[in-house]
Amino acid sequence: MTTVQSPTPTPTPERPARPAARSGPRVVVRGSGAHRAAQAVVLVLLAAVVIWGGSLDPFGQGQLTRAAIFALAIMGLNFTTGYVGLLSVGHSAFLGLGAYTTGILVVNYNQTAISTIPWAMLVCFLVGLLVGIPALRIRGLYLAMVTLALGVAFPEVVARLDGLTGGAEGMTIRRTLLRPPDWSGFTLGEKDAWLYWLTIVLLVVTFVVVRNVISSRYGLAMHAVRQDEVAASASGINVAAIKLVSFGVSGAITGLAGSLFAMYIGSLFAEGSFTVLAGITLLIGLVLGGERTLAGPIIGGLAVVLIPYYTSGIGQGQASAVLFAVVLIAVIFLAPEGVAGGVARLARRWVVVVDKRPESIGRGR
Repeated sequence: MTTVQSPTPTPTPERPARPAARSGPRVVVRGSGAHRAAQAVVLVLLAAVVIWGGSLDPFGQGQLTRAAIFALAIMGLNFTTGYVGLLSVGHSAFLGLGAYTTGILVVNYNQTAISTIPWAMLVCFLVGLLVGIPALRIRGLYLAMVTLALGVAFPEVVARLDGLTGGAEGMTIRRTLLRPPDWSGFTLGEKDAWLYWLTIVLLVVTFVVVRNVISSRYGLAMHAVRQDEVAASASGINVAAIKLVSFGVSGAITGLAGSLFAMYIGSLFAEGSFTVLAGITLLIGLVLGGERTLAGPIIGGLAVVLIPYYTSGIGQGQASAVLFAVVLIAVIFLAPEGVAGGVARLARRWVVVVDKRPESIGRGR
């Protein structure tokens, strides 16, 4: 008997499962309409904050002016420590040098306060070049020790030059000598408002200049020196020139902050304002804000001025210092790259800004 076998059914091929829709960050092309619109919104918000600060009472304006001055000083420190990798602990010396340059020219040589700013920047630039010479041979902790010695020596040098600087007793700049210039439209009674707007304008100008430098070929050379000096030298980069000029520019920016600080405080006392502790404060501000970021120095300036002020209301003396240390440790733990870097990292989860792709070479042929 013949058994008839039923034909084996042909297996139906399974359809490949569709990949699940993957949600990712939105990609925005740099220079596109969306990118320019976002920049415009940010600029409007910043302008609103600046205008709001200009409407505050003299004490509130003074706090924001002080924060902007420290932001400038931290910006100078970031230029060499953040972008070139040359650790400096004694940047308080540049801050003090810029302040005393303004004080000496105003008190002893009857110069207007605003006219002393270029001189303060020039003096600090030249001293920065001299301080940068050891950086040609050493770096890291050894360079930090050299800059630390500069920060320690500055108050002692000021104390010995008592005929020029007022010595250990300090130097007082009379309020009438800090009168706003006639062309500004501000009177002597509006000196606080004049200094606020002057500091904000100089902060914005310095921010734009630093941004353009960092985005240029010189900025790429700075980054290369930070990453690997040997490879940078092999690529044709003059490592010595990058280090020296960066230290000079860093000193000039911090000297600008020092000149504004002299106009703000009106009383210069090296042992109180320009010690190594002030240099460490600048480093703390850089760490809190975020090194190698443009917004980091501004955030750091606000942090080193406003955090101690508000924590002092919670606890006095050592308690305030402990609270400030807790905030510092929390930021380092939660955002090792600083507040600006942490915010940027979170923002990249939703929006990623990319450069515009160049047109194909062969297109149109």
